[in-house]
Amino acid sequence: MTTNKQSFVSCTIDAQGVARVSLDRPEKHNAFDDAMIADMQMHFDALATRKDVRVVVLQAEGKSFSAGGDLAWMQRMAEYDYGHNLDDARALATMLQTLKTLPQPTIARVQGNAFGGAVGLISCCDIAIATRTALFGLTETRIGLIPAAIGPHVIEAIGPRWARRLFLTAERFDATRAENIQLVHECCEADALDSRIDDIVEALLLNGPEALGAAKLLIRDIAGKAVDAQMIDDTSARIAHIRVSREGQEGLQAFLQKRPPGWATGSNS
Repeated sequence: MTTNKQSFVSCTIDAQGVARVSLDRPEKHNAFDDAMIADMQMHFDALATRKDVRVVVLQAEGKSFSAGGDLAWMQRMAEYDYGHNLDDARALATMLQTLKTLPQPTIARVQGNAFGGAVGLISCCDIAIATRTALFGLTETRIGLIPAAIGPHVIEAIGPRWARRLFLTAERFDATRAENIQLVHECCEADALDSRIDDIVEALLLNGPEALGAAKLLIRDIAGKAVDAQMIDDTSARIAHIRVSREGQEGLQAFLQKRPPGWATGSNS
């Protein structure tokens, strides 16, 4: 997968099927605008169809993960009418939903500060690891706006109680608090970040690719719902289906034969 020279978003895929989508505008602290949102959408759409991609890592170059919305972009938005603003917001919301619903597991590698919309990107990833020195903030109300497009994803990540405080105060908070409120799963020293990401990638590559996608869909479909007869029927059908699938059969046979499954050895993707 290639990008043109004007793009500030790139994607590489290694031999193991690990895709790394990188925000590459360090001189602007990876602040994103409509063009970067379109580039991210393009990459996420393409990755969603790639059977050879096993894991997606969202990362950034430079000192900051992302400062959120670019100032020049926000100035342009201030001059848009309602219709143009609506289209612009929908593009951001669609990109975030595409990231969240990728069939592959996603990891946010947060090496620096993340503000505004960047918190939305992190919230949309399945797993998030941050350096201890990273700062976070939902700063929209500070400039008279609201974190609407990212709101559903952030609230799902941290819960409504913390969202009330952080949306309203627009205060900055450190990585320890980000971990405590479950915005990130863990924080570590900067020199250990890549090692922790590699550990998680290695763990994910041991698991069935189709099972990972089905597990993600399972969570989205049943989270917060009552365990009733319909859910029992639905979840029973899901496990029955995957047990008789090619991947499920390979996994069960590998377990019984005490050998690695094909997807873990690269012989069966």
